[in-house]
Amino acid sequence: MLQKVERNYSESQIQVLEGLEPVRKRPGMYIGSTDSKGLHHLVQEIVDNSIDEALAGYCDAIVVELLDDGFCQVTDNGRGIPTGIHKTENVSAVEVVMTKLHAGGKFGSGGYQISGGLHGVGLSVVNALSEWLEVTVCQNGKEHRQLYRRGVPQDPLRAVGETGKRGTCIRFKPDCTIFESIVFSYDLLKVRLRELAYLNKGLEITLIDHRIGQQRQTSFRYEGGIKHFVDDLNSKKDTLFPQTFYFEQKYDKVIIEIALQYNDSYNEVIYAFANNINTEEGGSHLDGFKNALNKLINDYARQQNLLKEDEKLAGEDVREGLTAVISVKLPEPQFEGQTKTKLGNSEIRTLMFRAVCDKLGAFLEENPQVARELIQKCIVAQRAREEARKARELTRRKSALETTTLPGKLADCTERDPRLCEVFLVEGDSAGGTAKQGRDRRFQAVLPLRGKILNVEKARLSRILQNEEIKSIITAFGCGIKEDFDESRLRYGRIICMTDADVDGSHIRILLLTFFFRFMRPLIEKGYVYIAQPPLYKVVKNKAERYLYSDAELEEYLSQVGRQGIEIQRYKGLGEMNHEQLWETTMNPEKRTLFKVTMQDVLAADEIFTLLMGEKAELRREFIEQNAKLVKELDV
Repeated sequence: MLQKVERNYSESQIQVLEGLEPVRKRPGMYIGSTDSKGLHHLVQEIVDNSIDEALAGYCDAIVVELLDDGFCQVTDNGRGIPTGIHKTENVSAVEVVMTKLHAGGKFGSGGYQISGGLHGVGLSVVNALSEWLEVTVCQNGKEHRQLYRRGVPQDPLRAVGETGKRGTCIRFKPDCTIFESIVFSYDLLKVRLRELAYLNKGLEITLIDHRIGQQRQTSFRYEGGIKHFVDDLNSKKDTLFPQTFYFEQKYDKVIIEIALQYNDSYNEVIYAFANNINTEEGGSHLDGFKNALNKLINDYARQQNLLKEDEKLAGEDVREGLTAVISVKLPEPQFEGQTKTKLGNSEIRTLMFRAVCDKLGAFLEENPQVARELIQKCIVAQRAREEARKARELTRRKSALETTTLPGKLADCTERDPRLCEVFLVEGDSAGGTAKQGRDRRFQAVLPLRGKILNVEKARLSRILQNEEIKSIITAFGCGIKEDFDESRLRYGRIICMTDADVDGSHIRILLLTFFFRFMRPLIEKGYVYIAQPPLYKVVKNKAERYLYSDAELEEYLSQVGRQGIEIQRYKGLGEMNHEQLWETTMNPEKRTLFKVTMQDVLAADEIFTLLMGEKAELRREFIEQNAKLVKELDV
């Protein structure tokens, strides 16, 4: 029951935030967060403005530079932000763009027909969240400059000299009172900038790190655009078509680009973009593509009498082994979904369907041998899917509460809130028994694995689902796999791979990570997967025990206490510890060390899993030869 409380509520309680105050007051509303992701979003907002110039045909080079003390600089060779006085604001157009929310060329009818930028807040938000920002515009033979502090102009825009250059340079330092850290990650920026270079063929994007001790530089320029993207994705795989299939189709102001190729793997890899934004949740452009591909291949298979009239290939059949990049550029994108990365424009579905049917249909007609090989590949996938469907029914969990369906060797925990639970994947019955004795059964579950699980990189789903260890994992987690994956049904908030600190343990760990990456990728993307860090050594001196986790740690400790009268035990496996030791060193949340498995670069992750776990032994041999010198000590 609500209790009425008398309070003065008048016009004085109504607060109006002027200018950029709302951004500084609630930064998460504008850039998502104030953690590392939000910090790097600042750079993306500036680069997106330069990309808009490239899309309009006025810019072909962008340079991003990381400087000491948290500074970053983004320079392009576009037309430069207009420097004249704005009619209604009575200040320069540069100052309007830098200080007014939702001000810029993309909001008017005469600026940009197509623009990127997920939130459309751009430079003004970067300015608001920067301790210091300097904008330089080279235009019409003049160089103009203006300085801001926390979004407030320190002086009007002024001409500081003459120049033959053109373009815009934004140099800024994020506000350390707003962000958790102002240290930019070279690797994170490299991933996004490479993606933008793929999506904008002919555009050169350079990333330079000037910071002390970190000097490095990378440039991206792809004349083939997304075709080059697909080629790189398939670089470690055998492909079906002689060349990656690519087309560009324009419908009025809408531009559709498709690049696709089939390979010998069993995985489907599709990246869909709208105005350079990675639409991870898909949307109308992806729906149109999938529908067209499905109809086209089914129709062609029937025309060639490769399928009976009553037979039909499912979508997953026609997409097995497919690598595709879809890019659409349109004037007024409508984004929806939880993270605003799902394209909602319904007209794009129809245009995409028509474009794929026309262009890919013509390709199949002109290349009948390739088309027949593709159809045969899809038919084999169909048969394997039917086998997988039967196997999947055996592993699908009905309810998180029906504990009778859990694998018998799982020692479950008593806590029922998944956020508080964790499961240890342990190799072997010996280590599993020790872990079961040492755990806190209130919130810690243990699932022993017998031997090495199947290498899923080399197997179809039907065979994968017949593997007893993989079935146990799927059933224990409760969240399903691939398109059946449902995060809300996951039974554990932490999934901890706890393997021996030797070569076999490392192999089991990479097999598990390969399975998670290919079939339960959200577990990695959302930070559920961890690696336990068991000790390598126990050192005893004067009855005092010390656990050490690496050779370097051991050497440092010995250099401090000396080597006289010391007993050193090297652990070859978890089973060599008793349950008290395993709890104390590896399972106790108060003392243990866990490494969270994260993924910054999906392209690089896909490539390394293909290289290390795929069919081509010669690629692994080359990798070993190139990296052998990095191994200081090999435990055979």
